[in-house]
Amino acid sequence: MTQRAVVHETFSIARTYPATLSRVFGAFASQEAKNIWGDTGDIASADADGTQTEFDFKVGGREHFGFKYQGTTYRYDALYYDIVPCQRIIYSYEMYADGARVSVSVATIEFAGAGDGSALTWTRARRLPGRHRGSRRGAATERGRCRDAQRSRKVPRFTASDLTEAWLYAAGPLPA
Repeated sequence: MTQRAVVHETFSIARTYPATLSRVFGAFASQEAKNIWGDTGDIASADADGTQTEFDFKVGGREHFGFKYQGTTYRYDALYYDIVPCQRIIYSYEMYADGARVSVSVATIEFAGAGDGSALTWTRARRLPGRHRGSRRGAATERGRCRDAQRSRKVPRFTASDLTEAWLYAAGPLPA
């Protein structure tokens, strides 16, 4: 019987910010705010490659953007499922590298008051699709190939959420 190997990864990030809930939530709710804290300086625009940019922050809305990093063109395609201002955002997204889908994820960002500031918890479940294999051993081999490919940079070691995690570390103050 042929099996489809899939690598599953889940992580959760918790941060506390010295800012109001509306300000922390607002950093995710507008394209202008995301552009401010999302600029790491080492990522080039992929607009010349025909990548459409869209930011429609509403339930059923979509977010699309592309970028170039170390010679590879990446594309992020997201769909928002649940948005409760200052409480949570639930969305799914796909990441592509040079046109090939490399991951599918579901993410939840939760916001809560924390003393004089705000707490943010970001949980992501990612699936890395593999190739058809005929056995469990084949699935293990495929997981090893995914790890090897990531190490050799044939598959990105990051997704939009990973980049955002780096931005959360580097961002410092949230945009006004």
